[in-house]
Amino acid sequence: MTEIADFQKEREKLAELMLSKADTNMKRFLNLDGKAYEDGALPAKQKEMLGLVASLVLRCDDCINYHLVQCHKANVSEAEIIEVLDIGLVVGGSITIPHIRRALKSWEEMRGEVP
Repeated sequence: MTEIADFQKEREKLAELMLSKADTNMKRFLNLDGKAYEDGALPAKQKEMLGLVASLVLRCDDCINYHLVQCHKANVSEAEIIEVLDIGLVVGGSITIPHIRRALKSWEEMRGEVP
């Protein structure tokens, strides 16, 4: 398995645990989070790219990987990913560079370019 596949498996397991323990407030927040990324005035694909930029600037590797997976599912191109990461770098500064490196590794794994 790749690191991104391991991430996805672990995330699913932990999401199930969270849902099994979630109270009304957690469930409402999770519902809001899911709805925010659905098609609306902005298409879901664009919203996932926005989520990726925000996650990069906040330096949350789990969030970055989650949005990379969603971007991959939404057929975001590599050129689009690079531009998204460029925006995150400009907004977040050089502290985002290690996260960009790991994001690119995850992206390549999803595309089958890393053994």
